[in-house]
Amino acid sequence: MLRLLTAGESHGPQLTVVVDGLPAGLALSARVIDRDLVRRQGGYGRGGRQQIERDRVAIVSGVRGGRTLGSPVTLVVANRDWENWRRPMQVEAAGFRPKPVRRVRPGHADLAGALKYDFDDARNVLERASARETAARVAAGGLAKRYLEQAAGIRVHSYVLGIGDVVASVPAAIERGAVERSPVRCPDPRAAAAMVAAIDSARADGDTLGGTFRVEATGVPPGLGSYRQWDTRLDGRLAQALCSIQAVKAVEIGDGIAAATLPGSRVHDEPWYDAEQHRFGHRTNRAGGVTGGITNGETVWATAFVKPISTLLRPLRSVDLATKAEVNAHYERSDICVVPAAGVVGEAMVAWVLAEALCEKFGGDSLRELRRHVAGYRARLRRR
Repeated sequence: MLRLLTAGESHGPQLTVVVDGLPAGLALSARVIDRDLVRRQGGYGRGGRQQIERDRVAIVSGVRGGRTLGSPVTLVVANRDWENWRRPMQVEAAGFRPKPVRRVRPGHADLAGALKYDFDDARNVLERASARETAARVAAGGLAKRYLEQAAGIRVHSYVLGIGDVVASVPAAIERGAVERSPVRCPDPRAAAAMVAAIDSARADGDTLGGTFRVEATGVPPGLGSYRQWDTRLDGRLAQALCSIQAVKAVEIGDGIAAATLPGSRVHDEPWYDAEQHRFGHRTNRAGGVTGGITNGETVWATAFVKPISTLLRPLRSVDLATKAEVNAHYERSDICVVPAAGVVGEAMVAWVLAEALCEKFGGDSLRELRRHVAGYRARLRRR
């Protein structure tokens, strides 16, 4: 069983991640996790916070000599902006100098959180609700990716499909290097240029933009997840994980949206048997690699829909928590578009769900034991 906890506030001293259940013997380096943290900070349309932070991970437990010990792994990502927020965010009461936020932002957790926890200062809400928390998730996702790659050869990638009303044409074969070189992580250069222009236009208008990103996992064996209960179905778990990302408001597994408008003859993936590879497969993959809540051996893919972020340079109208008066919403240094970065967070969440499912099916206290279980299962599939 894999377990994940994150802790920390946006302007606190650090973000902390605890991952329990990783097998012993997993090769792990901070440099591998740092690459994804850098990717999360990138993307055209990011704001001033990314000029302050230089996200790097410190592995402080559970690893010795470059390999996991089977004990809990603790990761720490420092917040450099903490130096500017020591008094407003300090733990002790003595000398505390709050910077309260009472003008709540439409579309943010500010008001709902203040009502839930009985706060008159929305900073108590926004500090944890902030997407800064996703740096911790990406760090955890780095562990999950290494687990998937080393145990079963599974790899997880993402790319941007759309920003605002600009939609990419996705090539049949995606060149990952080209995606990462794109300022918006888009595989279609023409669409990428239009996306950059759309972000510039939104910035000039004091507005923000959302969009869509897709996550793909290759090398996934059939049999992860289950139909035995509602909460064991893998498509449901993927949807929940992706929808938990700040600003993601909808998730599509495979061609789920189009499937609702088409006849079954144009939706369902026909199975076939590959005699050369000694494996069952499907002639198409409209289901997104999951049928009946179980992976079917094809690439797992899902699309997430990201709303425009809620902090606008030209604030919308709102209300003051204390006076109840109508006011302009609070403005906190922010981004114009986060879709390219959200895709990196999406990779982390998909990787985590797949890692959980892999652990559930195959177990193993060490990497060698886990690999034997995976290899034995794949050999059985070939003997069918």
